[in-house]
Amino acid sequence: MKKTNINPSSLELTDTLVELRRVSKTVKGGRNSRFSALVVVGDGNGHVGAGTGKAKEVPEAIRKAKEAASRHLVEIPRDENGSVPHDFIGKFGSATVMLKRAPEGTGVIAGGPARAVMEKAGIRNIRTKSLGSNNKHNVVLAAINGLTSMYTPEDIARLRGKSLEEILR
Repeated sequence: MKKTNINPSSLELTDTLVELRRVSKTVKGGRNSRFSALVVVGDGNGHVGAGTGKAKEVPEAIRKAKEAASRHLVEIPRDENGSVPHDFIGKFGSATVMLKRAPEGTGVIAGGPARAVMEKAGIRNIRTKSLGSNNKHNVVLAAINGLTSMYTPEDIARLRGKSLEEILR
């Protein structure tokens, strides 16, 4: 996964709550209940991040998750028609997300957690399929892992020390 230092204050981020669940811990006196939130943030222009937060109240858990997501922003490559540069399979844990290029007019064909990532990243045309685990947290991270592992033709040309015309032949 490529790490980039992105200043979240310079971007106009929007967020999507992917999952909110009540979790409890059994202690000597009974059970302690809390709320756990999974949030995806992005600017719709190639930057996306995901984070989790846990607190005794729902708004506080969501706020913590937003902050964590904005701290973990990554930049993703996109092509000229708002799709991904090439097909790829992203993995995290036992969750696998297959990302396939799509022509203009296809739209975002994705399940719930992967759809949130694609929309926040600004991808307009893509086909995805979630395989393996359907754990929302792992599916979100698998989608982000797949997106950040992609290379543009310019990246490949630079890595090989060739011109872009030689690569695209």
